Amino acid sequence: MILNKLSLINYKNIASKDFQLDAKINCFTGNNGVGKTTVLDSVYYLAFGKSYFNPIASQNIKHGEDFFVVDGTFSKNNTEERILCSLKKGQKKTIKRNGKVYEKLSDHVGLIPLVIISPADRDLITEGSETRRKFIDNVISQSNKTYLQQLINYNKVLQQRNALLKYFALNSTFDSKTLEVYNDQLSEMGSFIHSKRIAFLEEFIPIFKERYYTISGNQENINLVYESQLNTTALKDLFTDNLSKDRALQYTSVGIHKDDLSFEIDDHSIKKFGSQGQQKTFLIALKLAQFDFIKNQSQVKPILLLDDIFDKLDENRVTHIVQLVNEDTFGQIFISDTHSQRTEDVVKKTNQTYKIFNL
Repeated sequence: MILNKLSLINYKNIASKDFQLDAKINCFTGNNGVGKTTVLDSVYYLAFGKSYFNPIASQNIKHGEDFFVVDGTFSKNNTEERILCSLKKGQKKTIKRNGKVYEKLSDHVGLIPLVIISPADRDLITEGSETRRKFIDNVISQSNKTYLQQLINYNKVLQQRNALLKYFALNSTFDSKTLEVYNDQLSEMGSFIHSKRIAFLEEFIPIFKERYYTISGNQENINLVYESQLNTTALKDLFTDNLSKDRALQYTSVGIHKDDLSFEIDDHSIKKFGSQGQQKTFLIALKLAQFDFIKNQSQVKPILLLDDIFDKLDENRVTHIVQLVNEDTFGQIFISDTHSQRTEDVVKKTNQTYKIFNL
């Protein structure tokens, strides 16, 4: 998958820019605040129909303007795909593929395989379980439409169950039959999602470990541990056991929406016991494993976005990533950096074609 042309209008801090892109490496350099990350984020937008850094669509419109447009032309297996994402204030976001508007955003996910490595990935370690669940769901959804649809349906029914629990409390009433309908639906969908997450991690964890050991050069005992209430108890039984609690809280306290992924080093939390270098290596290995997994599933090399990576990583880790580029593991790469010369010195070593855009 190659992005050949990119056009931005009023996207974040960029008023208007057009780019004719290289098929291998594209570098965006300049001082902080000139829009380097914005360009990379616009490529992410074309793949997922949302920003990686700010999911509130209206906040991605340039200050003082009423709309934004992100327009990209891709080539894949000798066919051309034009994706256009636009939003006007007060209106619904529009995503078009070859001029035709998508009825559902979920129909677009997976068309353009893409992985981003960014300083913002640190949230995977520091933030709550929702961030790590989203990581799992994002990877699986890029190659499994059924999983994505089941996840969407689960969240809709979960909202309905929560609304019903709130209604019971506000009206001092209770209807077990109606609640049971939601329980049955959530149990079926939740069990499916749980099983797919287990299957994904069985395949993903060995890839992740191999990446970590290659980057670090160490044989530290690192692991990903899937924490789910469904590991030991069926969801329907969890609903029964926690009915009183759910009624008191007025929301659903059990289910796959409570799952987490524990990041461990030597059987301890990497957040608490991992050094800064170990945490950085852990996150890069996680994202490179994501790249490998998606490539294996789709048989297409995902686009790789490296945001501000040379400022955040030491020379050894940067060298490792450059070596991977030389091995032709990757397809098209987008890099943002504050130092044009540093970037050019690095990409020259890849023996790949490249373009540098000074913003």
